[in-house]
Amino acid sequence: MPHARMGQIRRVCVYCGSSPGRDPAFRAAATRFGEILADAGIGLVYGGGSAGLMGAIAAAMQARGGDVVGIIPGFLTARENVFRGAQELVITEDMHERKRIMFERSDAFVALPGGIGTLEELVEQLTWAQLGRHRKPILIANINGFFDGLLGVFDHMNQNGFIHSGTQLHYLIADDVEAILPMLTAAAALVSEEEKAGEPAAVERL
Repeated sequence: MPHARMGQIRRVCVYCGSSPGRDPAFRAAATRFGEILADAGIGLVYGGGSAGLMGAIAAAMQARGGDVVGIIPGFLTARENVFRGAQELVITEDMHERKRIMFERSDAFVALPGGIGTLEELVEQLTWAQLGRHRKPILIANINGFFDGLLGVFDHMNQNGFIHSGTQLHYLIADDVEAILPMLTAAAALVSEEEKAGEPAAVERL
């Protein structure tokens, strides 16, 4: 699929847990966001699993006729129970290739509640954006305050001089799942195709 034009989002990469979490609001948010994407004709790029929040968003997309691209390394295919309803399933050699392809295939990134893997993927995207490698929108879906602690850590780093004014972290925060897509669309409208794509050599090392 060709890259989206400036101001247009065709696929959103969603990072989220392979577990459902303890708060039913997390699964509800994943399901609702899948419905929103599908109804808007926007594709999903995600980790390829069928369990937890990953499975919830993929199943919601499938139920609404949405386009789902699952990207998963071979060693995780059994552990995370691959979602077989995806229109496209990409099996990668390792995690690095997985993340690079997820980056290349997406126009924006959303972090729903999840664990260490979700955190690692989110922070890597924030790092590359901070270094100026891309300007694809990054949004933290702070459902029921799930990411309050992480946002507090970011503030703590900033207050202690580790996030300098010239290299601020650029991310959006949505407390309501209904606000996610409008916020991403507005942010994407400010970014050119070249800025979204990133520098080829840098992306290769993602």
